[in-house]
Amino acid sequence: MVKTNKTVTGRVLHDPVKDKLRPIFPIDLSKCRTIDELVRAMGDTAFTGRQIGDAADVLEAMARDKDCFVVMTLSGALTVGKMGLIFCDLIESGVVNAIVSTGALMAHGLVEATGHSHFRYNEKMDDKALFHAGYNRVYDSLEPEVNLDHVEEVMDHILDSWNANEVVCSHKIHRKIGEFLIKHSKGRGILKSAYEHNVPVFVPAFTDSELGIDFALHKIVRQKQKRPLLRFDPFEDFEKFADTMLATKRMGIFTVGGGVPRNWSQQFGVYAELLARRGYKNLPLKRYNYGLRICPEPVFWGGLSGSTYTEAVSWGKFVPPEEGGRFAEVFDDATVALPLIVGSVLERIGHFKKKK
Repeated sequence: MVKTNKTVTGRVLHDPVKDKLRPIFPIDLSKCRTIDELVRAMGDTAFTGRQIGDAADVLEAMARDKDCFVVMTLSGALTVGKMGLIFCDLIESGVVNAIVSTGALMAHGLVEATGHSHFRYNEKMDDKALFHAGYNRVYDSLEPEVNLDHVEEVMDHILDSWNANEVVCSHKIHRKIGEFLIKHSKGRGILKSAYEHNVPVFVPAFTDSELGIDFALHKIVRQKQKRPLLRFDPFEDFEKFADTMLATKRMGIFTVGGGVPRNWSQQFGVYAELLARRGYKNLPLKRYNYGLRICPEPVFWGGLSGSTYTEAVSWGKFVPPEEGGRFAEVFDDATVALPLIVGSVLERIGHFKKKK
């Protein structure tokens, strides 16, 4: 910093221009005609607005880095929250190369992709009455039970024809669902887009989902019919993900929410380091070069969802900023931040022009 003379109180008052500090500016909405123009303007403000602007810059850097393999991790009720087509755009634009998700998010997305709807919840509605009417409440939205019955029909169709000699795992099941949607669904959907663009979808906690329940029910059917049972092995997912990431030059992670999908994806760096340190393979450190997360959870709650990227550096999961790691963290509701950040970046890389 450029110093000036001391004042009588001992302070040395600097010139911010000479110190090359970056100024911030008020948003002029009269000059914001697109999502990207608004987000860029937000990046020159403060608080969460600035976080959104900085996040778009990091996501753009990931998208433009041709050597970067981007993993998107998803948790929360994001497909019920109607964020599904944004995930389709991220896949179809080539920004996202793999997905790690909660099972519920994929199940609700399957509902959406097969043409069924979710509905608004009215706070005057009684939850006991909703149960008896077959309406499952997800915060301020409703998932009709008949939708989930339809999901089971799709799962039964897929599992009924599954070769009993082939081990089942989540990325194989989701690819089969995507193939089913290509043949039987006209609308867009996250698993349909993933199948079309060869993007694997992993659900580490598969049994904690509607699709996992359907798998358990299908097992009962097979037992009654005295058919060979299907064997589910989660390490098929683990090894597929590890092999995929080991083959990359650089890695980026785009996390919406947190929880198991985030931790499962991030622990790859730990696994790779242990492979080398404990003598299983001769390989360099494999850590995420980029990281962007949207999650309102604070650090002091103590969960993984709220932990910072700098904490993860200590575990060997991320490249430190001083070595080139680039990160952004947005403490906001994903239904607000996600459309702004993704819309801005897709505009920058010309995705919507290509679609037209």
